[in-house]
Amino acid sequence: MLKFPPGLNEQTVRDLSALKNEPTWLLDMRLEAYHQFLAMPLPDFGPDLDFLDFQNICYFARPVKKTVNSWKKLPKNIRETYDRIGLPEAEKQYLGGVGAQYNSEVVYQNLKTEWDAKGVIFLDTDTAVQKYPELFREYFGKVVASSDNKFAALNTAVWSGGSFIYVPKGVKLTAPLQAYFRINIANLGQFERTLIIADEGAEVHYVEGCTAPIYSTDSLHSAVVEVVAKRGSRVRYTTIQNWSTNVVNLTTQRMLVESNAIGEWIDGNIGSKITMKYPAVVLTGEGARGDILSLAIAKNGQIQDNGGKAVHLAPNTSSTIVSKSVSIDGGICSYRGKIAIGRDAANAKTSTKCDALLMDERSISNTFPNNEIKRADASIAHEASVSRISDEQLFYLMSRGISENEALSMIVNGFVEPIIKNIPLEYAAELNRLIDLDMEGSVG
Repeated sequence: MLKFPPGLNEQTVRDLSALKNEPTWLLDMRLEAYHQFLAMPLPDFGPDLDFLDFQNICYFARPVKKTVNSWKKLPKNIRETYDRIGLPEAEKQYLGGVGAQYNSEVVYQNLKTEWDAKGVIFLDTDTAVQKYPELFREYFGKVVASSDNKFAALNTAVWSGGSFIYVPKGVKLTAPLQAYFRINIANLGQFERTLIIADEGAEVHYVEGCTAPIYSTDSLHSAVVEVVAKRGSRVRYTTIQNWSTNVVNLTTQRMLVESNAIGEWIDGNIGSKITMKYPAVVLTGEGARGDILSLAIAKNGQIQDNGGKAVHLAPNTSSTIVSKSVSIDGGICSYRGKIAIGRDAANAKTSTKCDALLMDERSISNTFPNNEIKRADASIAHEASVSRISDEQLFYLMSRGISENEALSMIVNGFVEPIIKNIPLEYAAELNRLIDLDMEGSVG
């Protein structure tokens, strides 16, 4: 395995770009972003990140020499990892294509023949730079600029891996594409870059899964996701994040939604030590719609700082944000959202609903909404609630022969049902299973 020593400087960026044989324009972009990263402060909101030591992180680890399209061609230890989570079997049964990233690079990539024949592109992002340079350069960094925030700058400087998807005009994928991201060494930074373009009238559903084993030191996951939903298209991006509790997850996700297109984020966050992630829809065309469904579960020692952003820039646009959070055994969940309605967004409509469930007196829930409204004709709704599981609810279920842990799981699963019902059956079952595991030992 090729692995960079810990530490970040300009030479690290140059070495990474040279290793990938990138064009000069991309190296220049990386170097500019690196200097932006140095100049930018840490976020002045949310969890304290002062403990992050950027010089103690490994910025690149290559597990295999090249990406393969057969599970059998992977090294045994990597193949066994994906067998345990059932990814090869899922690909056979209901996926249109799969990418699997292990540490810093994609090790497996495959797209079913029927979609390949229709012109769909589904590659790891590194390969896309080489095979489709003009298409890649047209969109890369246009949705999320390196100057957006400190971690977008860091990602742009040292990104490696991720998914590149292009769906041609009128092509509607009837099966999801999935990528699975795995951190498998300590002190690693994983910085994938995902770029999705759905051309006019196209449809695609992309599913992202994330895990890591527990180490004694922290790892950093700092991804950037850029999505372009062109006129009349529909893009759904689903995340099921179950990082171990030593991973700091700081991700920027944004989608441009053009006229009469639909952009959807379904964001499930269960793992990590700290997560800061606010999927955004930017509604740039008349009649565009954006929907964000966010689920966060935090146990003791976890901070989930999640939410969503909707920016209305055109007439007759609409957006919804639904956020559900569960805090257990001293866990901290915060909803952080933003609604912006610009001067040109006549008749814009938006609604936000935030519901928090506290499992005990030690747990914490926060809500930080931010509205910037520049139209008098905008329709805006915001609703928030915080509740606790009552003794009466538990007693009722337990009187029917249900154990206390099972009763807690039932109540929590009912609470998050509005999120779960929008996830494909196979992933909903996985998410319910993860929730059940989180409920174990939470009694009292």
